[in-house]
Amino acid sequence: MGTLISDEIRAWIGRSDVPQTIEITRRDIIKYAVATEQRLAKYLAGDEAPPMFLFGVHNPATLPSLLGEDGLLPDPLLPDLPLKRVMAGGTSQQHTRPVRPGDVVVITRRIADIYEKAGTSGPLIFVDYEIIVRTVAGDPIMVESQVRIVR
Repeated sequence: MGTLISDEIRAWIGRSDVPQTIEITRRDIIKYAVATEQRLAKYLAGDEAPPMFLFGVHNPATLPSLLGEDGLLPDPLLPDLPLKRVMAGGTSQQHTRPVRPGDVVVITRRIADIYEKAGTSGPLIFVDYEIIVRTVAGDPIMVESQVRIVR
C-alpha cells in the first residue's frame, strides 16, 4: 500500500484556502432554524445559531448547472488524485461558544492530512480537512474536522 499518494500530492498537506469573512445575521439564523425544524426558542428567534449552522457555510451558493456529475462543486483545495469518486467520510465539531447575530467570522480551511488505506473493494484515499472559525478579533468559535474519502 502507499503507492497512490505521490510526493506532489503529499505537498498539499498544510495548504489552506483563502480565509473567508462572513457576517452572521439574525435572518440567516432564523431561516436556518426554520429549515432544520429547530424547536428551541433561542434558535427560532435568531438569538443564537444551532450547532450545525456553520457546516458548509464557506461553500458558495451556486447554480446546479455548475456542479459536477457527483453534485459537488470543484474543490480548489483538493489535489488531483489518481482516484476520482469523492464521498463524505465524516465530520466532527468542537464549539467554543455559540454563533450569534452580528458576529463577523473568519473561516479558514486547510488540509490536515492525506493518507491511503485498503478498502474491501480497492484502495481508498482519505483527505482530512481542518476548518477553523474565529471572530474577526481572533476569538475561537469552532474547530471542525472533515474527512473526504476518494475511491
